[in-house]
Amino acid sequence: MPPTLVALTGPLQGQTFELRGDEVALGRHPSNDLRLTDPSVSRHHCVLRRMDAGWRAADLESRRGTFVNGLPVRERDLAHGDFLVIGESTFLVSLGTNKGEDSGPAGGEVEDSGLAGETEIRLAITDSIYLKKDRLPAALAGLLEIAAAPPAGSAALAQVLLDRVLAAVPAERAALLPADEEGEDLPPVYLSPAGDRAFPVSRTIVERALKDRQALLIDRDLNRKPGDDASGSVDSAGIRSLACVPLPGSPALGVLYADTSQPGARLGEEHLQWLAAAASLASGALAAALRGERLERENRRLQAAELGFGLVGETPAMKRVYDVITRAAPTPSTVLILGESGTGKELAARALHGASRRAGKPFMAINCATLSATLLESELFGHERGAFTGAVERKTGKLEVAQGGTLFLDEMGEMPPPLQAKLLRVLQERTFERVGSTRPIQADVRVIAATNRDLAKAITAGTFRADLYYRLNVVSITMPPLRERREDVPLLASHFAARHGREIRGREVGISPEARALLVRYDWPGNVRELGNAIERAVVLGQDDTIRPEDLPETLLETAPAADALAPRFHDALNDLKRRLIVKAVHESGGTITRAAERLGLHPNHLHRLITTLGLRDEIGD
Repeated sequence: MPPTLVALTGPLQGQTFELRGDEVALGRHPSNDLRLTDPSVSRHHCVLRRMDAGWRAADLESRRGTFVNGLPVRERDLAHGDFLVIGESTFLVSLGTNKGEDSGPAGGEVEDSGLAGETEIRLAITDSIYLKKDRLPAALAGLLEIAAAPPAGSAALAQVLLDRVLAAVPAERAALLPADEEGEDLPPVYLSPAGDRAFPVSRTIVERALKDRQALLIDRDLNRKPGDDASGSVDSAGIRSLACVPLPGSPALGVLYADTSQPGARLGEEHLQWLAAAASLASGALAAALRGERLERENRRLQAAELGFGLVGETPAMKRVYDVITRAAPTPSTVLILGESGTGKELAARALHGASRRAGKPFMAINCATLSATLLESELFGHERGAFTGAVERKTGKLEVAQGGTLFLDEMGEMPPPLQAKLLRVLQERTFERVGSTRPIQADVRVIAATNRDLAKAITAGTFRADLYYRLNVVSITMPPLRERREDVPLLASHFAARHGREIRGREVGISPEARALLVRYDWPGNVRELGNAIERAVVLGQDDTIRPEDLPETLLETAPAADALAPRFHDALNDLKRRLIVKAVHESGGTITRAAERLGLHPNHLHRLITTLGLRDEIGD
């Protein structure tokens, strides 16, 4: 199958588009290869480029961003089953069937199966005559219905497939069965005169078809040797002939099964040929539907775990963070997350928890900088009634509540030394006691700590224990400040604009090129947290569905523009006026900032900030 985009939502909903050539442009302008008449789509929104290994999506500085599987992207290689979102349109990416399938004999083979009174035909799935372009039998109509089935869930696609099977071959019953007993991905679907109720099938034949990756046809008179386990289930049902075809995939998704017990009715080689073609045509759509359903389940799991929007970024620094999280998450090791305030340390901790074997258990967080030593000890370990003044009842600590899960200790560098010693014992002995108790409690908890302090200096200063540091620093992750990954600012801004737009206005919000230029050149001392707050403010105060420079905080507007920045003329003139007023006030005040601030009616701290952001230090000699 050629690579295609299937429009699931938007103005082109229900249509399928083949990816041809080296580039496919998408946008609102008529010159695009795929035009989207949607006001939320930019004139030239994104382009899909053919690469050696497949296709890559690249955003063209669109106002609302390009999203793949819910995350904004600048450039991203597409995988089979990905969801590409552009404005109100959602496309399912189909990159064709898997290559490298095992090939069997060229055509059907008739051989003795080794079982009494039966004939077995073996056929390589890709050798079906119904997949040959030069063969167009009447039965092709049924195959075309399967191939052209509209996008739907796996159960609905399975129902369409089985309906066509019973219409095309002389079978009484048909089933779509998963490759494993649990059927976690592909649920079993049955169709028979009795409805959709399960009926017995030969598990031995199903296993043979999956193992050999070949379609099987069994035509028998049911004379069976005693103790022949392969035939027990079908003997009792009076089955005269059956076919079992694996669904191509790596590994196989499952099998397509059909049988009949009608006297005089039989399945022949031509029917096996048809079933093999049907399984091959249906497998790609089924695989895409199952992938979509898995993504939906994963999204629900992430939202339930409060991981919602997760970490966003494509710079090398963030890719290193993702790599460490991926490798460390499945292990029980303690992790220390370092980085400035607002860089997303708690999000990284939640990502570690969500990707670990403890994901279904509690994630408990404590900020060590916001509580006194007594309250922090009680919050961490819990206390017994009467343990101290005000302890009127027993309290369960976060360590105990997080049993089986993860305990996140934020601002770990602020923990008082006495509590550091107690935490060290927990990490070493895996036991603790509530305050006021001597009964040990087992601690089945993974500890993740975070700090924005330099712990090596704290150890030298005697405010942090070296042995605790070494116990915590088994695996370390450093979250990069936003000023060191400016290329991620547009992605993060699009992410926050979409998020806050949905929450506040009920629809996603875009960002103008001028506003995006201001966002990129600002240093963001408050990092990702400050950027998120700035975008939320712009969504609240903005007049339309596009964030413009005037919607952003004044701090961004006062930033000295870079040589290639696209700053609006109004703000250039405004900043020039501010510079002249400040320089004049400082000179008239004899170079005293406090007096100049009084003349201007500003707080001295505000004036100092303006002097810095407007680049006036050298000019006023401060």
